[in-house]
Amino acid sequence: MFQYDGTARDCLGPKPTAAPTLLTVPSGSWETHAHVIGSPPEFPFVQDRHYTPPAAPAQDFIAMLDAVGLDFGLAVQVSVHGTDNRLLLQTLRAHSTRLRGIAVIDGKTSDAELAALKDAGVVGVRILDIVGGGQGLASLESTAQRCAELGWHVQIGVKGENYPALLPRLMRLQVPFVMDHMGWCPAAAGLNNPDFQAVLHLMRNANCLIKLSGGFRLSAGVADWTDTIALAEALIQAAPDRVLWGSDWPHVGLYESGEVPTVGALLDLFARTVADAAMQKQILADNPTRFYGRPGSGT
Repeated sequence: MFQYDGTARDCLGPKPTAAPTLLTVPSGSWETHAHVIGSPPEFPFVQDRHYTPPAAPAQDFIAMLDAVGLDFGLAVQVSVHGTDNRLLLQTLRAHSTRLRGIAVIDGKTSDAELAALKDAGVVGVRILDIVGGGQGLASLESTAQRCAELGWHVQIGVKGENYPALLPRLMRLQVPFVMDHMGWCPAAAGLNNPDFQAVLHLMRNANCLIKLSGGFRLSAGVADWTDTIALAEALIQAAPDRVLWGSDWPHVGLYESGEVPTVGALLDLFARTVADAAMQKQILADNPTRFYGRPGSGT
């Protein structure tokens, strides 16, 4: 899993990728967790960041989608840009028929800024309590209130150890929420881990979705990250109509080349997890289109 050692080290960029070898990507499929990253000084980095990434511009994001056969993408505001959503706005406006977005806001974000974000294709706000640059759990309820006014949802990025205590607050939210990275529960802790059981409880009982993403961060170093398959299977069994897939491109916060996955390999991991073609289509295409709307359609 992602580990912070107290310094903002230069991390690696993404590897070139190609189409998966084990999966025929269904038409209308989505990448629901990726980031675009700018370069200072035009797009400055926050002081309290946990890593310093190379640029990952919109054109590279679109090229990645094309290389692996994905039609749509969700651009999630990256932590190193904090609440400066300018690059996200530019990206969504330039690729309105391909992309939707998730912003990061705080109490200083104006109603006019929120309106501009919504007009560009933003559909939610991320709460991130793992790395510097995010808005943490203290702002959960206030962020959810602003999302309710806009018809948005809240995206939750917290480590699995937070979920047992967080569960009552999430159950009371008046907006849908989406959990990042399978709840950020380490594969080595297993299915009976109380943290993962809290995530499963939410999937069964709350107005939420979850992303089959970040498996390379949750794995205990097993080849092809196959030790995360059991987690993914349990989540799918709990609520197959509320599961999404994402690659976490450009895979920030990694420092050794052997740790950096390719999107094609992550889609092959998905194929190892979900063998049924109808279920593959449901998770990759039907579920995200229903939840995020079809980019460029006005819905």
